Amino acid sequence: MTMTPTISRFTVPNLRSLPPDMQEMIRAVQEKSSFVPNIFLALAHRPAEFRAFFAYHDALMDKDEGLSKAEREMIVVATSGLNRCQYCVVAHGAILRIRAKDPLIADQLAVNWRKAPLSDRHRAMLEFAEAVAIDAENITEDDHLDLLEGGFTTDEIWDIGAIAAFFGMSNRLVNMADISPNEEFYTLGRG
Repeated sequence: MTMTPTISRFTVPNLRSLPPDMQEMIRAVQEKSSFVPNIFLALAHRPAEFRAFFAYHDALMDKDEGLSKAEREMIVVATSGLNRCQYCVVAHGAILRIRAKDPLIADQLAVNWRKAPLSDRHRAMLEFAEAVAIDAENITEDDHLDLLEGGFTTDEIWDIGAIAAFFGMSNRLVNMADISPNEEFYTLGRG
């Protein structure tokens, strides 16, 4: 017998009780994916934080210039694996599988990105993201120069660091609140 996990340790409000802009955002996500990701429901009890979280998330993850959308998801999955965040590994792993058109990549990155079959560009990107996620105080000018010499722009370097940092916060928030991944995420992009 499988148990239906709770969405969060904290109160999840009734969607109809939310401000209209939040209802509209949640409906749009539901129409696109055919379900409402639990993170939207779990954060909805704090409207100002919900809006700020998703505004910054979208500013980082929905850009069309610089890093590809698959590369952005690679950073999320690899650093979320390091931070042991089940929700972000499962949810963003699904998005990565779809964007990369690769049913294996998310699992490989989440467990140990250093063992995954990656290009030199992606190895350099994830090495910097890992440093931001777990050792940011030791990042030096040489780390930035290595990325510039590897072909990354300064905007891309910022994005690598900002995504790793944002999801470090997100990973900790999700783990603290015990937000569970939707079952739908587990099978997306696998076949």
